[in-house]
Amino acid sequence: MIPLRDENPSRTVPLVNITLILANVSIFIYQNFFISGGAEPLLLRLGCIPYEFTHFVDISPPALVPVPLTIVTAMFMHGGWIHLLSNMLFLWIFGDNIEDRLGHFRYLSFYLLCGLIASLSHILTNLSSQVPSIGASGAIAGVMGAYMVLFPKARIRTLLILGIFIQIARIPAIVMLAYWILIQVLSGFAEFGPRTGGGIAWFAHIGGFIAGFFLIMVMKKPKKAYRRE
Repeated sequence: MIPLRDENPSRTVPLVNITLILANVSIFIYQNFFISGGAEPLLLRLGCIPYEFTHFVDISPPALVPVPLTIVTAMFMHGGWIHLLSNMLFLWIFGDNIEDRLGHFRYLSFYLLCGLIASLSHILTNLSSQVPSIGASGAIAGVMGAYMVLFPKARIRTLLILGIFIQIARIPAIVMLAYWILIQVLSGFAEFGPRTGGGIAWFAHIGGFIAGFFLIMVMKKPKKAYRRE
């Protein structure tokens, strides 16, 4: 299932969400087209490497920022066009409504906090990995978790690919998002264990989604205040 757009218009301009998308795209273009030697050295120096956190070291090549801050810088790094565009599609579809409900500053705090928890979830399940974790998907998973809480009945126009059959359907958000997180859980536990190569940080997705699901209950504005605005 590939979401195309939601039928849930926001009432305010999602300035933070747009800025996050522009920042991710700009950094991706910079890392791939304006750095000699390609993007890989930069990913190694700004990605979140679990081994560095669990062993309190900065392995070679040295990070460009203090190691704890790589949790933040990693959120804005992507490994390829598909990685970037799929993340930005999900952020565009689900982020505006969460920003609308939280307000600009609170939404930014929520996004970064979900990304932080997502990275910690990845670290805790990959204690000795020296492979950098990059991407905004953990933070975006938190946005999706929040969307599931706030707008479970919103319709999502979704591209369904069932073998040779392809069609667009209007699916309730709770169904689409429940299916998405189920895939993350099943895939995460299927691949759980020591790994030496790269791959998808399933537990970052799971941790981010759970964080967003519960944080939104604490951080959302009261309904009365939301209606007055």
